[in-house]
Amino acid sequence: MNQPPAATNTQWDIIVEKITIPSPTSSLPRPRLRALLEQSLQSCTSTVISGRAGSGKTALAIDFVEQSGRAVAWYKVDAPDDKLRIFFEYLISSIRSQRTEFGSRGLISLLESDAAEISSPHLAESFVYELERHPGHPLLIVIEDLHQVCDSVWLVPFFQRLLPLLPADVHMLITSRTMPPAPLWRMRSKQTLSVIDEETLAFTRDEAVRLFEQYGLSREQASIALDHSRGRAAGLSTLAATLHFAERDSLRDAQSSPQIQAI
Repeated sequence: MNQPPAATNTQWDIIVEKITIPSPTSSLPRPRLRALLEQSLQSCTSTVISGRAGSGKTALAIDFVEQSGRAVAWYKVDAPDDKLRIFFEYLISSIRSQRTEFGSRGLISLLESDAAEISSPHLAESFVYELERHPGHPLLIVIEDLHQVCDSVWLVPFFQRLLPLLPADVHMLITSRTMPPAPLWRMRSKQTLSVIDEETLAFTRDEAVRLFEQYGLSREQASIALDHSRGRAAGLSTLAATLHFAERDSLRDAQSSPQIQAI
């Protein structure tokens, strides 16, 4: 996949790592969740993956972008990005990594105006216009950790206007530790938005068994760990790795212990 070039826009400096696709993880492929994302890609304009830290949101998003066959614009949101201009400077820069002329006129002019005068719905319409004016390979826009800015006053009006208008060749994938504000997640009733929540993210028993088998561990160990972790990806993976290394060290110690020879 293409990685974003170093920032060249003289109007602002960006932290390139925030718009760089994270490295793939070694987590277990999860066909059940991939199928849900594929279905959303075909039937909705956007997807929200919601769950607490450690529930596997980012790992799933990384796995999906690797398999999607789409150009990917990735943006990891941090708390200071609640300022409208900062958020959109990063979002525009991430999309420019795939569509180099995106945002070169209309959006930049809007952002240069007084922030208090910017209408979020108008900004959303300009955003869509720019996507249509600069078409390219089908695009997957990933916004990671949107919860960092969910209290921003501009967020709901912008996304509420944007998501139904996204072109057919653009899909937006959002990860968040909390569900976005109600006006957004309720859009799933209009087949605009698909939601994968924490309950859906949780490992099933069969998925836990397959994960533990990768570490050479038993079905019984997987079942106990699943109950203990309640299916959360990070907890389950940590338990599997801990048990694996403990068993390996135990075996190594047993093999290195001096043997008593019979007389």
